[in-house]
Amino acid sequence: MPAIGVAALAKDHLVFFSPSGKRERFPEGTTVLEAARRLGVDLDSVCGGRGICGRCQIVPTEGANPKLGIKSAADHVSPWNAVEARYADKRGALEAGRRLGCQAKVCGDLVIDVPADSQVHRQVVRKRAEAYPVKVDPLVHLHYVEVREPDMHDPSSDFRRLQEALAAQWGLADIHADTAVLKGLQKALRAGDWKVTAAIRKGRDLVALFPGFRDTLRGLAVDIGSTTIAAHLCDLVTGDVLASSGLMNPQIRFGEDLMSRVSYVMMNPGGDAEMTAAVRGALQELAAAVAAEAGIGTDEILEVTVVGNPIMHHLFLGLDPTELGGAPFALTVDGGLEVPAREVGLSLAPGAFVYTLPCIAGHVGADTAGVVLSEGPHLKDEVTLLVDVGTNAEIVLGNRHRLLACSSPTGPAFEGAQIASGQRAAPGAIERLRIDPETLEPRFRVIGSELWSDDAGFPEATAKTGVTGICGSGIIEAVAEMLLAGLVTPDGIVDGTLAARTPRIVAEGRTFAYVIREADASGPRIAVTQGDIRAIQLAKAALYAGIRLLMDHYGAPSLDRITLAGAFGSHIDVKYAMILGLIPDCDLAAVGSAGNAAGTGARIALLNKASRAEIEEVVRRIEKIETALEPAFQAHFVGAMAIPHKSDPFPHLEAALGRVFARGTAPGEPGEGGRGERRRRRG
Repeated sequence: MPAIGVAALAKDHLVFFSPSGKRERFPEGTTVLEAARRLGVDLDSVCGGRGICGRCQIVPTEGANPKLGIKSAADHVSPWNAVEARYADKRGALEAGRRLGCQAKVCGDLVIDVPADSQVHRQVVRKRAEAYPVKVDPLVHLHYVEVREPDMHDPSSDFRRLQEALAAQWGLADIHADTAVLKGLQKALRAGDWKVTAAIRKGRDLVALFPGFRDTLRGLAVDIGSTTIAAHLCDLVTGDVLASSGLMNPQIRFGEDLMSRVSYVMMNPGGDAEMTAAVRGALQELAAAVAAEAGIGTDEILEVTVVGNPIMHHLFLGLDPTELGGAPFALTVDGGLEVPAREVGLSLAPGAFVYTLPCIAGHVGADTAGVVLSEGPHLKDEVTLLVDVGTNAEIVLGNRHRLLACSSPTGPAFEGAQIASGQRAAPGAIERLRIDPETLEPRFRVIGSELWSDDAGFPEATAKTGVTGICGSGIIEAVAEMLLAGLVTPDGIVDGTLAARTPRIVAEGRTFAYVIREADASGPRIAVTQGDIRAIQLAKAALYAGIRLLMDHYGAPSLDRITLAGAFGSHIDVKYAMILGLIPDCDLAAVGSAGNAAGTGARIALLNKASRAEIEEVVRRIEKIETALEPAFQAHFVGAMAIPHKSDPFPHLEAALGRVFARGTAPGEPGEGGRGERRRRRG
């Protein structure tokens, strides 16, 4: 019998789906589509798994995944079968590496990539371009010139005569051009009948040459996040954003978080090159998308600015991120860099350059430099806290006199990962939630609909998307509302005694959960479990502890202003962030969101050349605090495990809510902890 049990276990294989992050063990022979359905993974299919529609295409990835402890391979799914062959004959061959999920069966451990075109509810990449006034003065300018035609009596080259024209007509002396630009020079001159527009960078470098007169100048600002990548095509004359696009970072298939990607590099020779190729390919795809939307070619994009966390920054540049995986977290380079676009795999204008903003420290990157540039704490007297909330929170605190920075490892819980019903932000995900303090009944709103679940017409409004799970902003509001309604104690414990009062409190093993909705035709059962609350507590405590550490070093007992940045930060209700204890107490009127501030910083650096020198100077004087070396971090972390906090006061919040929070003990400490008030004022 033992031998049979071992054999049976050996036939179960771990299947991990990217980008959802969902995973489970499945018996050998389970189709990938069936595995996806059981896990609630967003994989399309309209033919019932018959291999007809082709909507369920997936990519089995190759390589070891140290975090999961598995090795995925293309031959860990069943061989190509007759149904797939018939589909290829009728509909055309699948892209290289793709399989039909309804036909491919699990034969070993797998990491499955679900392409965007196979997802029913594509993730909402919440990195829109924010309106921001900028003095437009780019590094690249256009100069229309009329060039002398070649003459048998004058042996000078076409480029020499172009140089002479630029010097005579614009006072631009000693113009340089590399071979990539020179390749198209003669064609442009003749197409324009010797009348051309030269794009000159820094007053000396010819980066593109256009036939005839042209007055349009385009550049691209890019924000490379560990989860999503966003690109904004900008008019370098007016400063307007012409088009924006975003997509999931394809590196997710190598690891959900930053450290797992570094581990992949360490465990797989050539892994860094794989991830570099993936992110560069994504940038080229985004460049093509925004160019097409604006009705131009990618060869008209003359300048690119890039922000990203240090690991994304290094991988984009083709630099080994291994040293960032452990103390002392040494960067290869921290200053701003300019490199030809073609050197980083981008096919744009022949002489286009890419500028990466400077990194601040080993885990505080160019994205945070972009936030500083856009929000300008170095120009203000107010003590300001900037927080870019993500899998690794990056924090800056200070004013024009002094700035400090650190990072805090919050993990992926705020993005819906590690949450039982969690998912990334996509249509159908619960993003807002309220709990009636009297009836303990919930109502919620999902991405893709402005109606609440108790509004007339909600089922019809969400018929297409369904109600699929709960994303980061939704889980924050859920836990905070559970505290306000008395469903959760300040220690983060779901009060099981309330099962006698409401059927929404249910036992789950030795703990309890709060059921938001039961499964029906529109979607699965969605509940907040004790494990979910603990995951949120761990994440928010890490963030709060990092903030308090900077306040200690600065000597600031309180804050004048708090700004939440990043795609996620822009969708958090700041009141609920404070109720949860994600951020310290502050006047709620002085707490706000900067939206995609990192992307805004990239746009400022694209549109205004002086801003590059400005941010490089500011970054050099930011004091870096390493949380791992600070004994006080752990004490702050323990106190911040309580909701909102074990001991820190929240007078502004309590005044705004008209209630006083009970104080709990940090989990694992002796003491009962307060249960919190059962009722609260409405509104």
